[in-house]
Amino acid sequence: MSGWQSWAAIAVFLGTYALIISERIHRVAAALGGAGLMLAIGATDDVSAFYLQDRGIDWNVIFLLLGMMMIVGVLKKTGMFEYLAIWAVKRARGKPFRVMVMLIVITAVASALLDNVTTVLLIAPVTLLVCERLGLPAAPFLIAEVFASNVGGTATLVGDPPNIIIASRAGLTFNDFLVHLAPLSAVLTVVLIALCRFLFRKHFVYDEDRAAEIMTLEEREAIRDPRLLVQGLAVLALVVAGFVLHPVLHYEPSVVALLGAGLLVAISTVETNDVLAEVEWPTLAFFAGLFIMIGGLIDTGVIGEVSKSLADAIGDRELGGSMLMLGASAVLSGVVDNIPYVATMAPITDDLVKAMNGGADHVMWWSLAVGADLGGNATAIGASANVVVLGIAERNRTPITFWQFTKYGLVVTAVTVALSALYIWLRYFALT
Repeated sequence: MSGWQSWAAIAVFLGTYALIISERIHRVAAALGGAGLMLAIGATDDVSAFYLQDRGIDWNVIFLLLGMMMIVGVLKKTGMFEYLAIWAVKRARGKPFRVMVMLIVITAVASALLDNVTTVLLIAPVTLLVCERLGLPAAPFLIAEVFASNVGGTATLVGDPPNIIIASRAGLTFNDFLVHLAPLSAVLTVVLIALCRFLFRKHFVYDEDRAAEIMTLEEREAIRDPRLLVQGLAVLALVVAGFVLHPVLHYEPSVVALLGAGLLVAISTVETNDVLAEVEWPTLAFFAGLFIMIGGLIDTGVIGEVSKSLADAIGDRELGGSMLMLGASAVLSGVVDNIPYVATMAPITDDLVKAMNGGADHVMWWSLAVGADLGGNATAIGASANVVVLGIAERNRTPITFWQFTKYGLVVTAVTVALSALYIWLRYFALT
């Protein structure tokens, strides 16, 4: 790393990050301003920013979000989320912690089968309605779901975008992820429930009158448009099938989501303008700005230099290397979105694995995946699901601040990464 542009890019990124943390200006304005400065100083250019996926705006992520937001926008008009909210509260007998446990488990499992961003887009509206019905603050429940989405997404190849990058580079299959990471994800989900019981204990206030009122409700009465619900669920099922069949169909999730959104708008009577009004445009703009800023760090060699320093520190020491990879990935993914981080680290990890003659059951790849996925829980901008939920919360007038999220995220990340280190040591070194 050399030249004034590299240092200028670092200054722009740190300055923007400081503004996001301080919340003195809106995070979207900070991200877009930072992106503009990266372009102005020549740290990146229009070609890198708009046309290169590995160092600019990841349009697959943007259009995946756009398509799913449109589908969710249509489903919101059917009353489905009110139905699910009443159903969940009745099954939990109105007890707040039981509700949180139910939402955590559903989110973790769904994030493994779909992807964590799609899952939070579907679960967050239900959560907001549940909290409204019970008179509870929504923030703790939404934050817990973000944690669950990142933990559950670790389990499978399709659960978190970084896993897809790793699988492609390392030649890993869906079953490889299931065998190696699903057991860890299951254990960490249980640990997360215990942590949430402690972290959010002050918010589990049981209102007997509200609970009794909800128990008298009939959830079926919440459905306002049965025909639209059938259409929406049929399209959602097709989209989910498209996600699962990606290895066969070879359609990117973004294409599947856009096709589903287009089909649903075409066959339903919902006005296109009404659907587009439900899209979280500020969230998409924030992602675009963040991607461009990180692209500036990549183009100027900053991230590459950090990654090479990590590789030099690891050398051919497999145990120490896997622990360092896990810890460094967790820390860096909390600061830099885990998608571009993994895209940068993947070729370096590949070289490390080859230097170690293949590695023990791909332990370096698993360390990278777990560190990046779980490290995303550390801060409000560490993973895509975090940013999406913060955008939804703000739109529904229940804003979650950067520090409100991060003070819990740091605890959850520290505990889950420490347990993951123990898991990796036991499975790949101590018991082999």
